[in-house]
This record gives sequence, structure tokens and C-alpha cells, in this order.
Amino acid sequence: MAMITLPVAAHAPSPWLPPSILRLRSTSTTTTIPAAAARSSAPHPLPDELHLVADIRSPHNHIRVADVSRTAAGAGHPLAGARLLLLDAPGNIHSLSFPRSPCPLTSTYLDVFATLPPLLPASASSLAVLGFGAGSAARAVLHFFPDISVHGWEIDPAVVSASRDFFGLAELEAEHAARLSIHVGDALEASADAVAVPGGFGGVLVDLFAGGSVLPELQEMDTWRRIGRRMVAPGGGVMVNCGGPCVEAEEEGRGGEAVKDATLRALTAAFGHGMVSVMDVDESWVAMTGPAVSSAPEEAAAWKAKLPPELRRYVDMWRPCLL
Repeated sequence: MAMITLPVAAHAPSPWLPPSILRLRSTSTTTTIPAAAARSSAPHPLPDELHLVADIRSPHNHIRVADVSRTAAGAGHPLAGARLLLLDAPGNIHSLSFPRSPCPLTSTYLDVFATLPPLLPASASSLAVLGFGAGSAARAVLHFFPDISVHGWEIDPAVVSASRDFFGLAELEAEHAARLSIHVGDALEASADAVAVPGGFGGVLVDLFAGGSVLPELQEMDTWRRIGRRMVAPGGGVMVNCGGPCVEAEEEGRGGEAVKDATLRALTAAFGHGMVSVMDVDESWVAMTGPAVSSAPEEAAAWKAKLPPELRRYVDMWRPCLL
């Protein structure tokens, strides 16, 4: 049986809840949906904690915007008051924000993405986001690192439009007009030269899902080599959401654990053994290319020193990928 659950406070919620694989649970009962239904195009019903704000169909996605009740989700729940961007039939959460909070952090793997800027080479102060969604990662980067510019790619113009209408993306673009550029198109065809970033991006954040699963192309070594060649500056790096065991895919045979492992193997084949590190944030796996910081305490300390206090703990969570 496939199941979508959103833990409530009575269940002692974890402080880390990854948005692309969050599961939705009603306050009284757990809603279970047969696996066959999860692989169909029929959208899963929303539980009582969520209030539907918008329901949009596009050629690429079934887009739903929903608010988590500040009371029904339970006092102290980490998602209470959040606004969620739900894509695909299973309703995987691809972006979230807290409209009433001035802090852009989400207590999810998206915050890990915001730790990359201090590692960018001095000659390449631009960051690319492949799979922009509603801009959760970009918002944190722009907030904490005023010298970094961001280029985001999103294949679905309806997602960009919904993000401007319901996630404050239009205001973010206006506030950072000189630092934020959003490109509508296939992220796997993106190149730094095409958007006038000569020499490439200092860092590339990859968060590409479709049908509730990491894109199949990301399980291919050649895809990563192409991203490295077209997008990454010398000395730059890549950080990737590889999914994990609780990602719910529409297609049979695309289980999150197997897809995560295949993605990590492709990354390792492309960038070399010993050049990929991983961390597990509540079963959402993030990978990073480059020499392992876990075996370089001085480099880790220097990295932490350049991060805001809220993000420093993530540096200690990296470990070498052994696949």
C-alpha cells in the first residue's frame, strides 16, 4: 500500500521534513491509497490539515497550492502555517514557504542548498537552480548572501505563474531584479553561455522531479558530465536532491530508494570516486560534488564561519558516498 502522511504534533514531529517527499496524514486517521492508484493520474485527496488555495492543470503538472492550518496541524508542528506547492498526482511537495515569517528557512533539505554559496570560487559568484519551483532555495540564498546572483530554470510556465501569484515570487523578483533571473525551459538543456554567464556558474543546485520521481536522465552519467561541462565553472560544484525512500512515484518500478542509489552511482561515475558526499535529511538525500569536507576539519570550520548560525549544523552532516 502506498501512503501519504503529514505527521501531526501528537506524533512528536521531526524538526526536518523534506518538502519533495512530505506525506500527508489527517488528524484522526491515516489515509492509505493503493499503489496502483498512486501510479495513476488521479490526484490524491488532501487531508483535513490542508486548505486548498489553487488547483491548476498544465501540460506538465497538476499544480495545487495549499496552506497548512496553524491549528489543525498541531501546536508547534514545523509546518504549521506553511504554504505548500504540490505537484504530481501523489501531491509531492516541491516548494514551501512561511508567509508570516521574515525568515526564508524551511527546516527541510532546501536549507542545505543555501549552504553552497561560501564554497563558490571567487571568480564565479553566480548560482544556478535547475528545478526552480516556487523559489524556496533561491529565496534563502538571496537573503543570506547579498553578493550572489541566481539563475533559475523551470520547465513549466504555469508553476512560475502560480509562484508569482501565491508564493511572493513577483515581489522577490522586484526586490532582487539585478540578482535573480528566471528562465522558462528545459533545465537539462541549459547552459551558462546562453544566459551570459561566461566561464560558468560557481555552483549548480539540482532539484528535478517529474511524476513524483527524480528525472530518469539524472541516473545517467552522461547527463551529469553535460551539466558539468555546460554549467559549472572551474572549481565549482553541484548539489543535488537525490530523493529517497519516501518519495512517492507515479510510475511502478521508480521507488525512491532505488532511484536515489542510481542517481548517486551516476554522479560518482561522472565526478569520480571520493568526489561525492551525501547527507540524509529525514530520508531526503542530498549529494554534493567535490572533495569530502568530512575529512578536512579546517575546510569545514572555514565553511561554517561563512554561514549564518542557522545553517552551520549542516556542515557536520556530510559523509562520503560509498556507492
